[in-house]
Amino acid sequence: MSGMSDEQPGPTSPTARERALRLAVDDIERHVATLGWDAPVFVFALVRTAGAVAATPSLADELPPEAVRAAQEDPEHLTSIEQDGLPEASTIEELLGQLAWPEEVDGAAIVVERMVVPPEAEQDMPRDPEAAVEYLMAHPDRQDVRMAAGVLRTGESWCALRSRSHDFDDAVAGSPDAVPGLVEALRATFA
Repeated sequence: MSGMSDEQPGPTSPTARERALRLAVDDIERHVATLGWDAPVFVFALVRTAGAVAATPSLADELPPEAVRAAQEDPEHLTSIEQDGLPEASTIEELLGQLAWPEEVDGAAIVVERMVVPPEAEQDMPRDPEAAVEYLMAHPDRQDVRMAAGVLRTGESWCALRSRSHDFDDAVAGSPDAVPGLVEALRATFA
């Protein structure tokens, strides 16, 4: 990774802010992966580590030393703060619709698990929600996917996706817009 700091922003290389978000989302996804599958929804606030330590110097003693060092080297470095006590919600959209962030929060991330099937399988899916779940659970082409999405107030986004069938850190895929609906719902929490 030391070569990453030599990259110049351009059409194919990420800016420092984009790189910081990517690292934070990938780190969050790896953390949640250690907890196993069939996990609840996780929501994280993202703050610039250097700014948080400047505002609250004692925070440096609570953070891992590598996070403090990273913030000294990169002012865009982000620290994730898991949000406990999330409001009750029956959907992700409803949950995110209840969230708002103070100005000190630079971004947010969410991790959810979903079952996905090929588009042609969705055509035969029953309309009844309970029957649809049974249909999805029994479908031979079903894939369980963990999706981590993060956004910054300034508009940048990153998504990391892990499939249960390829549950390895080096098999996690990512892009800025892999889960566009989730990215937009997260962005709306900053509106």
